[in-house]
Amino acid sequence: MEKLQDNFDIDIHWHAFMLRPPGSPPMPPAYRERIEASRPALLQRTSEQYGLEMNPGPLGIDSRPALIAEKYAASQGKGNAFHDAIMKAYWQKARSIDDPAVLQEIATEVGLQVPDISAVLSNSSYEDAVSTDMKQAHSYGLDAVPALIFNAQYLVSGAQPYELLKRVVEKVQEEDDADKTEST
Repeated sequence: MEKLQDNFDIDIHWHAFMLRPPGSPPMPPAYRERIEASRPALLQRTSEQYGLEMNPGPLGIDSRPALIAEKYAASQGKGNAFHDAIMKAYWQKARSIDDPAVLQEIATEVGLQVPDISAVLSNSSYEDAVSTDMKQAHSYGLDAVPALIFNAQYLVSGAQPYELLKRVVEKVQEEDDADKTEST
């Protein structure tokens, strides 16, 4: 995504999504074992294909507190910075992003003035914003991450190489240019 932003004039808007929202049945042990067994291959692939060194956080945490804190950060103009810091904390630093102390630290790191993250996490407006995003994702039929939606038209699901994402952005821009030409 960073490379796309560096090479194209695009806006990125993150939306809350949980693979296992509250009320989901417990993760079956065999499924959890498959995920754990596949992690070494995932880490190797991300290193080789994307140049990213990963050290993921604990499996099965409740990401909702991080999503709520991110809604607060967005309301303060720091949403993308907070999102990036949360992703780095979980995927590269093995941090538990459901821990209020970790969220407080990240908020401070990105320049948010939050005396007590607990007040943010208990604020119903941010909780409602997360729920709204999740309802929207459900209405789209999304059930995996990442899910990238370009120009409210094109869905790219799963981790994809830069070249594929670049082609989607170019197609969207070509269509936008064609629409502008037709309307003049």
